[in-house]
Amino acid sequence: MIRKKLFPLIILVLIFSCNSKKVTNHKDYTAYLNTVINDTDLNSSVQLLTRKIEATPNQFTHLAQRAGSYSQLFNTTGDITYLIKAEKDLIEAIKITGRKFPSFLKSLAVNYISQHRFKEALVLLEEAETNGEKLNGTKKMLFDVHLELGNYIYAEAYLNQIKNTSDFDYLIRLAKWEDHKGNLEGAIENMEKATVVAESSNLKGIKKWSYTNLADFYGHAGDIEKSYNHFLKALEIDPNDAYAKKGIAWILYSHENNPEEALAILDNVSTYYSAPDYDLLKAEIAEYKNDNFLKSASLARYKEAVKNTLYGDMYNKYNVMLYTEDFSSPELALEIANREVENRPTPQSYDLLAWSYFKLGDIDKANTIIEAYVDGKTSEPEVLYHIAEIYKAVGKIEKVQPLKDELIASLYELGPMMEIKIKQL
Repeated sequence: MIRKKLFPLIILVLIFSCNSKKVTNHKDYTAYLNTVINDTDLNSSVQLLTRKIEATPNQFTHLAQRAGSYSQLFNTTGDITYLIKAEKDLIEAIKITGRKFPSFLKSLAVNYISQHRFKEALVLLEEAETNGEKLNGTKKMLFDVHLELGNYIYAEAYLNQIKNTSDFDYLIRLAKWEDHKGNLEGAIENMEKATVVAESSNLKGIKKWSYTNLADFYGHAGDIEKSYNHFLKALEIDPNDAYAKKGIAWILYSHENNPEEALAILDNVSTYYSAPDYDLLKAEIAEYKNDNFLKSASLARYKEAVKNTLYGDMYNKYNVMLYTEDFSSPELALEIANREVENRPTPQSYDLLAWSYFKLGDIDKANTIIEAYVDGKTSEPEVLYHIAEIYKAVGKIEKVQPLKDELIASLYELGPMMEIKIKQL
């Protein structure tokens, strides 16, 4: 399944190889690099609710409210401990209420989705579905989880059940579904419709979410200027949006060959938001700059961060790639990849398994997995690169060139460090 581009392939190749149009302007985002996180209100809410819970331990509404505050703190700071505290409060609220409130089950499912515990989220959502309360919202979440688990027949069935072309929640899921099918044009079209709905509602949260997701889609399509402008729109709503800043940093690095400015933005994010994958991006940019010290320091920070067992399996994909590439431990990568396939049997997870075998030297095993579970089932550029390398190794040269053409068209998405590797296919 090859992702459908918005332009003929030859035009896209020309865009990526010839067009170095500068789209960013430091003045656009510099004000957002001086902001300071103010979580006083959220922390005050937690403290107040904690006192109420201590006074009346069985008051489940206070537990649910505190879980909400913890979840907001996690989204604001990236601190995993808040997500786990929210989980504990929700589990306790569900226990006290005898599992009678589907809203609590769904809130815990959202928490588990954030932790990449999709199978556990599915169990909770199926329980909520059986209850029948607010069933349409439950079906929306069931679509999300089945899509994440690779249960595509179920995902499509739930998508059809919630069909409403004027509903924001339906449109964003339809966009995800079209992207999954490789229809990037359809994904953008539906995400644009969802954004119009979000803007008319004037709810800041869904507007910001719409802008960052649309920015991602525009980037995949090679429309870097639109991508940049939508990341800026998100920052207008929330000057501390770490994801939007990361998106602009990627544009500076991958499109404009400005790694120093990209790192400056990422350094700003690191002052208030902690997520290990930001250090991985710093390491990649450092490698591009031939800054071995920064690369080593960034990888060391990442490795130390993910030792925290609270992360669970959230960083399995990143860990597999690191242990096959930078840390030269394919045996450990294989162990993690097997766990990821067990947790989440998607084409992307099987790709990690195939790549681990490939790096161990078992090319035939890698090829067997690719043929059975990956090829034709995803359009993600990183996966397509792995397929091409494995096919090249087993001598399927006729299958490599079409993949190479697709990868050349995806250079912005893959980043400049991949250009030489792709040309050598």
